[in-house]
Amino acid sequence: MIRLSFILWAIMLLAWCAMRYPAMRRARRQKTAVDKRTTLDITLLTLCGVGLALMPVLWRLGALGTFADRGQSIPALVLGLVAACGFLWLFRRSHKDLGRNWSVTLEVREGHQLVTQGVYAFMRHPMYASFFLWGIAQALLIPNWIAGLAGLTAVAALYAVRQEKEEAMMRETFGAQYDAYCQRTRRLIPGVF
Repeated sequence: MIRLSFILWAIMLLAWCAMRYPAMRRARRQKTAVDKRTTLDITLLTLCGVGLALMPVLWRLGALGTFADRGQSIPALVLGLVAACGFLWLFRRSHKDLGRNWSVTLEVREGHQLVTQGVYAFMRHPMYASFFLWGIAQALLIPNWIAGLAGLTAVAALYAVRQEKEEAMMRETFGAQYDAYCQRTRRLIPGVF
């Protein structure tokens, strides 16, 4: 059961890589109009990479021994798979809807447009919501309290620091148009939060 859980997690990671790679290539070709990256921003992104990708691999390779291991149940595996599917769908949809407006860091591209259609019609930060789903999927699929929760913890830290800065940057760029958009959408959970 543990082997199957890890394989499902690894498939999720590989699917994410396959989806992210084209967006990264496209983003490198785009010119940046506003760059608000900070050392903290880059550090938190690195922490997400460690928490969401490296920690489960290190756990599987035995780097943590059996410290903080827990049992794996079928309900946790099934819920983890459901969360993983939700993550991958929302992640892909977010990238599709953003198109050339996407950036991994706090940047505004030349010719940047405010995206308010697709999943962005229902929530302002679907990409972050997808990463929270990844963290939840990982917590359910990786039966180790440290490696399992490392991703969710890192994503929460990134979101806590970046969300206000990102919204301020969008407000600077789009003004009243962004304020109106904020009035009709929630941040992460449609209709709730």
